[in-house]
Amino acid sequence: MTQTPEKIVYTANATVTGGRRGGHGKTDDGQLEVDLQAPVEMGGPGGGTNPEQLFAVGYGACFTGALGLAGKAEGVDTSGATTQVAVGFGPEGESFAIAVELAVTIPGVDDQTAQKLVDRTHELCPYSKAVRGNVDVTVTGKGA
Repeated sequence: MTQTPEKIVYTANATVTGGRRGGHGKTDDGQLEVDLQAPVEMGGPGGGTNPEQLFAVGYGACFTGALGLAGKAEGVDTSGATTQVAVGFGPEGESFAIAVELAVTIPGVDDQTAQKLVDRTHELCPYSKAVRGNVDVTVTGKGA
């Protein structure tokens, strides 16, 4: 099922040249500019960022923001939450694929409440919606 916004309120624009090995990416507003380089673990020289790191930061920011919505609906303050994101990359068939682990710690709640909130957040988060059914995503909530 395709999920299309009712109204586009913001569009991010970026230009990328060269791909993950020796490439360069820049947003049109100049707020983000990165040299791209494959990590040593993938046979690259390291020394730059890679698409998996960028995806991890973007997904983590989006998920943590959506957690605020889930928390508000349950009367839980999630403003002190921390989201650790691991984006794994490896071979899949003729190409490659990613897998994601999101580990969220929410102060002031027990583990059961934290898990309930992150499960709900996984339903709300635009990144989660975008990868649902295509990327293996594990979400774990923990109270603190």
